[in-house]
Amino acid sequence: MADTEATLLRQFPLFLPQNREKTVYEGFISAQGRDFHLRLLLPKDLQLKNARLLCSWQLRTVLNGYHHIVQQRMQQSPDLVSFMMELKMVLEVALKNKKEPHELSPPPKFYSSLIGEIRTLGWDKLVSVDPCFSTIKLKADVSGREHLITVKLKAKYPAESPDCVVDFPVPFSVSWTPQSSLISIYTQFLAAVESLKTFWDVMDEIDEKTWVLEPEKPTRSATARRIVLGNNVSINIEVDPRHPTMLPECCFLGADHVVKPLGIRLSRNIHLWDPENSLLQNLKDVLEIDFPARAILEKSDFSMDCGICYAYQLDGAIPDQVCDNSQCGQSFHYICLYEWLRGLLTSRQSFNIIFGECPYCSKPITLKMSGRKA
Repeated sequence: MADTEATLLRQFPLFLPQNREKTVYEGFISAQGRDFHLRLLLPKDLQLKNARLLCSWQLRTVLNGYHHIVQQRMQQSPDLVSFMMELKMVLEVALKNKKEPHELSPPPKFYSSLIGEIRTLGWDKLVSVDPCFSTIKLKADVSGREHLITVKLKAKYPAESPDCVVDFPVPFSVSWTPQSSLISIYTQFLAAVESLKTFWDVMDEIDEKTWVLEPEKPTRSATARRIVLGNNVSINIEVDPRHPTMLPECCFLGADHVVKPLGIRLSRNIHLWDPENSLLQNLKDVLEIDFPARAILEKSDFSMDCGICYAYQLDGAIPDQVCDNSQCGQSFHYICLYEWLRGLLTSRQSFNIIFGECPYCSKPITLKMSGRKA
């Protein structure tokens, strides 16, 4: 009971009990920036189905044509909080339809049905719903991770299948019939989330225990990670979300004298890969390294900035060109090094490779020209 009262106060701070028995509530309900006065009289047993709702004339005017929905919700809502949330949603719809009478709005039964579906699903699953009830956002908390699904209803719902937007690394399609509902969408959504649990476990472990350069803020759909291995050397991995513990696609980035030994170890130890172990542990075993964690690396131990523009990010790109001199190892943005070498009189080009001098150590450096904009 205390939880219900706290939720009611949080959701509707202007709607308060007027007596100790809490059989009389009075105050305001807010929708689209407007406040509407109402009074609710409950019987001694506090059963909503026998309650009386007294509305101000402004609220009665807005809800004209929706009274039977309000009565239905009062009969079926399990508690006062649920009823007030459903009433607010009906009010939002009514206000929207009053503002835009020229548009063909769905019949009241459409909204009544949807509100019932949301109540059955559980209000705790609802993140947001737009005033027209055309876009509904739901959430699921699975294994400590919050996942969202945005459901975009079409004009002929439920005869037409809605569009669903999720942050998954694989396509998500809903099996739909005219008898389907939000509950069936949510059930399929949960099943898809559960099927990807191992993939997200793998990616979360990488994000928590290594220094990830890219992406800076990975989404749940991101399958690639660029991970620091050492000073100006990193590995880019592409994980298969359907088989997340299998060997991922690997690409080493850095100076040749550092990258080549890593490639040799990968080829030599690939037989050690055990799908029963985590992906991160397998990478450690196969590459014979420990991944440095960002928390324990000093900034001076790992030079991140471009040696030409002295910035880390440039138009979304990070330094990915490295001097091969073991005494130097300075990194550069592709575009910065390209412009630098192009401006040197001593630079020369052979086919798609530019030969020149490192801006830091003056030792030979090469740049393979790509299809990037320069």
